Amino acid sequence: MLSRVANNLIWLDRYMERGNGILSLLKVNFYANQDSPELFSWSPIIKNYSSTDNTFYTEDAIECIDFMVFNTSHSNSILNIVTNARENARSVQEHISKELWLCINSYYLFLTKKGLRERLNEEDPIVFLDNLLGFHLKFYGNVDITLERGPAYYFMNIGKYLERVIQTSDFTAMKLIEISKTSDSLEQSFYWKNLLLSIGGYQLYLKKYKSSFREDHIITMIFQDTLFPRSVYYCINKLNRHVNLLIETGELEKNNMEFLLGKLESTIKYTTIESINHQGLDNFINGIKEDIKNISYSINTVYFSNVN
Repeated sequence: MLSRVANNLIWLDRYMERGNGILSLLKVNFYANQDSPELFSWSPIIKNYSSTDNTFYTEDAIECIDFMVFNTSHSNSILNIVTNARENARSVQEHISKELWLCINSYYLFLTKKGLRERLNEEDPIVFLDNLLGFHLKFYGNVDITLERGPAYYFMNIGKYLERVIQTSDFTAMKLIEISKTSDSLEQSFYWKNLLLSIGGYQLYLKKYKSSFREDHIITMIFQDTLFPRSVYYCINKLNRHVNLLIETGELEKNNMEFLLGKLESTIKYTTIESINHQGLDNFINGIKEDIKNISYSINTVYFSNVN
């Protein structure tokens, strides 16, 4: 497979995963903001996903959602993300299923449909966001059902799990900033609950721990749970698996990326909650993000340095 094709497949799934995460974050924050606007503002989301020179600021929910979904000058707007995903999918149509291409193209056509932006001011924002999230669910379903288990599928999964690790780490880091601003245990529990809802782990947490929102339980679940699809360990394990599958099929050569992934997987798996507390959760997250940065660099420089 051409390196250009592999690169496009990775970014196709990275963009779709990023869009799904941002929409989930917007939906959960909208609910929380309606109940406690003093705790759940919109500025952290705008700041985290906007460029450094962005001057946009609002605490109006509709204005924020509009900015995060439709603003073409905002690189991480849903419209730009889906446009980029569509361009990547269009260039690799021979490597993905027809159903998958039609799903992504339909999403793009829906977002660019005349009058859609005005609907945000006319209907329930949750209904609006759910409609967009529905396209991501269709995307995941089409990937799972219609795509053969081969190099294209493996490269797309590298993109998905790489982006998912970054998002889980970023979402947690965002909430840690808010948690650090208060010593009220009830307010802190609100932030932890909000984090779990944002990454789809709330129901699993209640089922597994049947307790109030304890920091050690939440950290263990988010970073070390072997069955939670958005835990950092689960994603790194899947990354490792798909890299090895690509090596077995001859699409990738053995490289230090294997070592970096194995090292990170072991670090997360065997780090105790006491060790995390000792070094500080923020430092633990920064270490993971630095390792992911090195892994991404390894992918880009070793495998895609001569994109053709």
